[in-house]
Amino acid sequence: MTSRLAANRQFLTDLFIGPFRGHGIIFDAPDLQSPNWALGDVATSELPVADFVPLAVNNYAARLRYHEALDDDSVPYVIPWTGTALFPAAFGCAVHFYEENAPYPHVLVNTSDEADTLATPTLESRVFQRIFAFGDLIRQELGPDVPLCVPDIQSPFDIAAMIWHKEDLFVAMYEEPDAVKRFVAKCEQILTEFLAAYTQRFVNVNFCHCPIAWAPPEAGVWMSEDEIGSLTPEMVEAFSLPSLVTMSEVFGGINLHCCASADHQYPTLRKIPNLHGLNRVFQEPGPRPAVKAFAGHTVLVNGWQYEDSVNDCLDMAEPDSRFLFSMNGIGLDDAKRVLEQYFARCPRI
Repeated sequence: MTSRLAANRQFLTDLFIGPFRGHGIIFDAPDLQSPNWALGDVATSELPVADFVPLAVNNYAARLRYHEALDDDSVPYVIPWTGTALFPAAFGCAVHFYEENAPYPHVLVNTSDEADTLATPTLESRVFQRIFAFGDLIRQELGPDVPLCVPDIQSPFDIAAMIWHKEDLFVAMYEEPDAVKRFVAKCEQILTEFLAAYTQRFVNVNFCHCPIAWAPPEAGVWMSEDEIGSLTPEMVEAFSLPSLVTMSEVFGGINLHCCASADHQYPTLRKIPNLHGLNRVFQEPGPRPAVKAFAGHTVLVNGWQYEDSVNDCLDMAEPDSRFLFSMNGIGLDDAKRVLEQYFARCPRI
């Protein structure tokens, strides 16, 4: 590891769980290769796992070159591109492949009886074994210490909501709440087992699967919690919050991605112990409610940013706000210009 990457790791670690030394800014490299989603992803495809390694290796090399020339706060890492079908597929869901989007699972459960009889998968499931095999091949290619990201990870409730037909699930939350809680517990069990095994098998794990960013594993696991936009705070507290609290306790912290319209859930999310990071895809009225809600509590990891959106957020910042801005990939000269202006506005302590 170069001294610059080591310094970036320490800076980002401090940003999430240490003393504040300044807001972070990272740029994704432009012109990266995209997966051929029509063939599935590394977990669900019928192709050999080895076929997915060159794309990941080439993109990792491109990111290293870009960041060495740019000198931003990035820590490049290898990404095992997957859709959200990993855990539903392990439960037995069929998976649909799209031409230009990541694979997505078909529902498998319509009733509480079906949910109760559906067996919890084990780590011997084909999709998990393919993910582990991918990581092994990456380490053979790039060395045992290469930073390796986890696949796309959903919360236990979000996994359940992909497997259980959504309308039927929402009705069951009112009519058979205990059955829903039992099924969410199954999803929590296999998710916990997978993340623990992944951490044990691979060093330098990056849990931040969304957006494109590196975060210290000491800050805990990351997962997408997108269904909460459709729920009341009371429903989140009953069906989703318990598993988030448990997983934060098990892994020493938690970080969330949420692309739903979920500003009304901020008081509930603040009940999660050690919620170190939050990535939101903001709708109206924009980031201001999150800036106010999580200042002094949680790093706001703002993904897919442009120069104007960064400045808007900095204008809203509270005295104890912490931001990590993940910028869209732009050419090196433009990125250097933006970075110079950014550091002029946000000097490091």
